[in-house]
Amino acid sequence: MDPPLAAGFPPVTREGWRAAALAVLRKSGVQTDDPEHALASTTHDGVTVLPLYDASDAPGEQGVPGASPYTRGGRPLPGWDIRQRHGTADSEAVLADLENGVDSVWLTLTPGGIRPGDLPRVLNGVYLDLAPVVLDAGADTLEAAEALFALADGVSGNLGADPLGLAARTGDASEPTVAEGLRVAAGLAARCAAGRPGLRAITVDALPYHEAGGSDAEELACALATGVAYLRALTETGLSVDDALGQLDFRYAATADQFATIAKLRAARLMWDRVAGAVRATTTSGQRQHAVTSPAMMTARDPWVNMLRTTLACFAAGVGGADAVTVLPFDTCLGLPDDFSRRIARNTQSLLQQEAHAARVADPAGGSWYAERLTADLARAAWAWFQEIERAGGMAAALRSGLVADRLAGTWERRRSDIAHRRDPITGVSEFPDLAERRPVRPPAPEVRAGGLPRIRYAQDFEALRDRADALPERPAVFLATIGPPAAHTARATFAANLFQAGGFATPASGPVIGTGTGPREIAAAFVGSGARVACLCASDKLYDEHAAPVAAALRAAGAQYVWLAGKGEYEGVDGTIYTGCDALGVLRATFDHLEVSR
Repeated sequence: MDPPLAAGFPPVTREGWRAAALAVLRKSGVQTDDPEHALASTTHDGVTVLPLYDASDAPGEQGVPGASPYTRGGRPLPGWDIRQRHGTADSEAVLADLENGVDSVWLTLTPGGIRPGDLPRVLNGVYLDLAPVVLDAGADTLEAAEALFALADGVSGNLGADPLGLAARTGDASEPTVAEGLRVAAGLAARCAAGRPGLRAITVDALPYHEAGGSDAEELACALATGVAYLRALTETGLSVDDALGQLDFRYAATADQFATIAKLRAARLMWDRVAGAVRATTTSGQRQHAVTSPAMMTARDPWVNMLRTTLACFAAGVGGADAVTVLPFDTCLGLPDDFSRRIARNTQSLLQQEAHAARVADPAGGSWYAERLTADLARAAWAWFQEIERAGGMAAALRSGLVADRLAGTWERRRSDIAHRRDPITGVSEFPDLAERRPVRPPAPEVRAGGLPRIRYAQDFEALRDRADALPERPAVFLATIGPPAAHTARATFAANLFQAGGFATPASGPVIGTGTGPREIAAAFVGSGARVACLCASDKLYDEHAAPVAAALRAAGAQYVWLAGKGEYEGVDGTIYTGCDALGVLRATFDHLEVSR
C-alpha cells in the first residue's frame, strides 16, 4: 500500500499559519491580530484577495469541463486555436503564419490597411475549409462579409459584426446608427444559421472597455450586456434562442496577471450560462472565447519585455479555457510587426502547447481554492455592474448616456494613480528603465477607429516623459549627491537612479569623496562638473541628520535649482523627498518644470 502523500509531515492548520504569520508581521513592526486582513489586497473591482485559501473558501460544486455551468471549460478536451492578427493586405505573411503553426487568422479591416475588396488577395492560397477566418471590419462589416461569402461556401470563422463595440470605439451610439448595425448583424446571423454551419456572424468584443482602462469585472459586464442586446435583436428577427446563441463569439483581453485572467474567462462562461438558462436555451455548448493579449499592457519602451508579458497572458488564457488565443507581437506599439516579431508571437503559443504541455489538461486551475474563489467573486462583481447597465436601458443606452464611459474613466484614474505611485510597476518603464536602449524601427501601422472610448496604455504617462527627455538637445540630468560610504548610500542612490531614469533623466553621482564622501565642497564640485541643475541627496537617516543641510547649502551655492532627498523627513535646504510609494510621476514632472524654469 502506498503511504499517504502527507506522511512524515506534521498536520497543518489555518490557526498554525495565523500564528506563524503574526510572528513574522510583528517582527516586521506590523501590529495586528488579523494577519489575513493585514496581508490582503483589493483589486480594482473591490474583490479582496487573501494571502491564504483553504477548502472553506471554495464556492461549491463547479461541474466538469464541457458541461453547464462551463466554469471549468467550454469543451471536455483541452487545447486552443493559435490565431494571428493581420492588419495589412500581406498574403505572404498570412500564408507564412498558417504554414508555421497558426490555426486561424484574424483580419482587422481599416481604410489604411485591409479593405473588403482586398480579401480575395489577402486570402489567396488559404484553404478556407481548414483555416477559420475572423473579420473585424467595423462599419464595413456587410461589405466584408459579402466578399468572404463570395470566396467559398465552406468558410468557417466569424464575420465580426459588433455594432455596439463599434459604437464604443467611434462614439456614435445614436439610435439610428445602432439600429442599422443590429439590422445588419441580424441579417448576417440568419444567413449563417441557415446555410453556413461553420461560420458565426457576431463577435462581442470586450477590448474597447479593457483598453479604456476598465477593470476585469467591468470588461465582463459590458460584454455580457452586449451579448444580451444581440440575443434580443436576433430573436426579435426570427432566430430561435439556440440559433442566436450559436451566432456569438466573445473576445476578451488576457493580461500578465495570470490568476485574474484565468478567473475572468471562467467567470465569463459562468455568467453566460446563467443568461442561457434565463432565456430557456435547450442546447448550448457554452460561451466561445477568443482571448487577446492585452494591448493596454504593452510598452513602447523596452519592448522586448512584452515577450514575457504576452507569454504570461497566453498561458493564463490557455489555462483559463479560451477557445482561441492571439498573442500580439512584442513591437505592436512601434508600428507594423516584422517577420521576426510575428514568428515569436506564434511560437510563444506553440511552445506553451507542444513543449510546456499547457494544452494537455482541461481546466488545470480547477480545484484551486484561490482560483475558484476569485472566479466566483469576480462573477459576482461583474453581475452587479451588468444589472446596473440593464437598469439604465441596456448597453446602447448606457453608451449614449455616458454611464459606461464615466465608470471606466473612474477606474482608469485609480489605476493611473497606482501606476504613478509605482504600486503597479511596469518593468522597463517605471522600474528598471534602460536609457541606452536601441528600439527597433517599424513602419507605421494603419490608423485605428477612434472618437469614442479612449485607447490607453498603462505605460503612456511614463513614456511621455521619456519622449520629452529624448526630444531635448541634451539628456537632462539629476545629480545624485551620495553622502558617506557605499554601504550608507547605495540603496537609496539605486532607488533614486531608478526613479529619475524612468523619466529619462541621466543620474551622474558624486561617488566617494574625502574618504567618506560627506564633504559638501567636494560634492558641490562634482555637481558642477556633471552639468546638472537638479540634485538628490542619498544617504542613511543617520548621515542626513548631520550632513543633509550643509550639503544642500553647498549644492544651492553651486547652482542647484532644486534639491530632492531620497527618504523621508524635513531638512534645511531640501525642497522635496522621494521614497517608496511616492508619486513618482509627480516627482518627474516637477523636476522637468524646475529645469524649464532654470533655462
